[in-house]
Amino acid sequence: MSAERFLCEAIVLARDNVRRGGRPFGAVVTKDGQVIATGVNEILSTGDPTAHAEIQAIREACRVLGTLRLDGCAIYASGHPCPMCLSAIHLTGIKDVAYAYSLEDGEPYGLTHKAIYAELARPISEQKSLRTTYLPVRQAEQEDLYEEWHKAQPR
Repeated sequence: MSAERFLCEAIVLARDNVRRGGRPFGAVVTKDGQVIATGVNEILSTGDPTAHAEIQAIREACRVLGTLRLDGCAIYASGHPCPMCLSAIHLTGIKDVAYAYSLEDGEPYGLTHKAIYAELARPISEQKSLRTTYLPVRQAEQEDLYEEWHKAQPR
């Protein structure tokens, strides 16, 4: 199956979402040339700012496949993935990403994340939009949190 076909599916999902009052974003996750899951941007209908099309499709693909990893899968998105979606793509092991509309295509409509990408390119301590503080708090007389988790993992 061609990337163009799956991108067209993502665009159809996005158009349908717009007609239902949503934002113009759709995504398709495939494995071995077959559609595993789809998603649309549902931030307005759910009140959840993380309900982006790619995130919704990734959540569904993980549910369908019964795994947290999507190795061997590809994702096709109507628009350039935002930093959150791109991070989720990395975290799940997806290696193939295609999108139909660029950040530049979306810019005249306020549909770009260029400023966030630029901010994230800076070290966390130099990001102007966040105040971050590392405080290595440990609870007295308690096992280290990460060590406790490590010991609880199946061997």
